[in-house]
Amino acid sequence: MAELINVGAIAPDFEALDQNGKIIHLSDFRGRVVVLYFYPRDNTPGCTKEACGFRDLHRDYEDKNVVVLGVSVNSVDSHRKFAEKYGLNFTLISDSSKTIARAYGAMGASSAKRVTFIIGRDGKVLRVYPKVKASEHAEEVLQDLKNLSLI
Repeated sequence: MAELINVGAIAPDFEALDQNGKIIHLSDFRGRVVVLYFYPRDNTPGCTKEACGFRDLHRDYEDKNVVVLGVSVNSVDSHRKFAEKYGLNFTLISDSSKTIARAYGAMGASSAKRVTFIIGRDGKVLRVYPKVKASEHAEEVLQDLKNLSLI
């Protein structure tokens, strides 16, 4: 297993499709703080709780110019259905080739591990969450962004 990207490292750029089939690059968000969270699978209990937490706090993130990007190995179609079912109001990225998860050291045996990265405006990793409690994570990240004076 690859090591997680460390704090201070430049976050690897990527090109992938979002839940609407639009091409997304991490570099598209340079100049903004990005919360890049990896999760195992759409429509599973923990992943749904985590996604709904980010959904419920999305306005707080947006008001502070912070971008939330969810990444799993599920397909574009799976992400679209997941986003529609739960009213997810942020971008889900399809990493069906597993290249993004591997680049960040977030790839498990067959799916992404539940791990989150805060990426600064300059593209450097500012915080890594290797252990995530799905039901509280969106609030934890928002509080840390405030504590780190990033928002």
